Amino acid sequence: MQAHEIALWGTADLRDFATPKDDSGQRLPFAVAWVIPMNPHIMAGIMQGPNQAYADEYARVNHLINELARMLADEIKSRGFKAHALAASERTDKVNIKGDFPHKTAATRAGLGWIGRHCQLITRKFGSWIRLGTVFSDMASLGGTPMERSFCGRCVRCVEACPANALTGNAWHPGLQREKILDATACDRWKKENYFKYHRGHNCGICSSVCPYGRKALRRQAR
Repeated sequence: MQAHEIALWGTADLRDFATPKDDSGQRLPFAVAWVIPMNPHIMAGIMQGPNQAYADEYARVNHLINELARMLADEIKSRGFKAHALAASERTDKVNIKGDFPHKTAATRAGLGWIGRHCQLITRKFGSWIRLGTVFSDMASLGGTPMERSFCGRCVRCVEACPANALTGNAWHPGLQREKILDATACDRWKKENYFKYHRGHNCGICSSVCPYGRKALRRQAR
């Protein structure tokens, strides 16, 4: 990962989770998880809703993640192990609005950050102004130190800012179901009704834009 200048990454032991399976039906119990930061100036500019700059940045970073995931999976396979790259922002369960596995779960188990009240990963270095990548494998790793708690404190800025009223305000802890934090249907409906022109309603970002941890990252960059 250092060769690709990935600033924040780690490995996760996911043997207790229903991870993706290989061609033989065996689960791939380990993962490499990483984050790619979004342009902080673009993220700071969507407090009132997404714009074309954000949609373009979203697509750019997702493309980069998918390319890195493909290369990493190929590298792992070249060493005699099995690997599966999890696509960025791909819904495979359109009814329940989910992918094959939550990138956030791999990231928290790798110790990269915690889940905020906006149901997104928050890191110390970049806040939640990031996109996530994950590659599963059967290559055993020690794994990082899993994140076991939230550091959002009493902050509810994302909850108050959500135009869909889709956030419950509950603080995350490992094992908490997504539904206890986010009404995914309400979120998805709002985006499709109001921001359909941005990736067919897959973009919003307001809750992330107001997060103080992202604002801190922007101030650090300005120094």
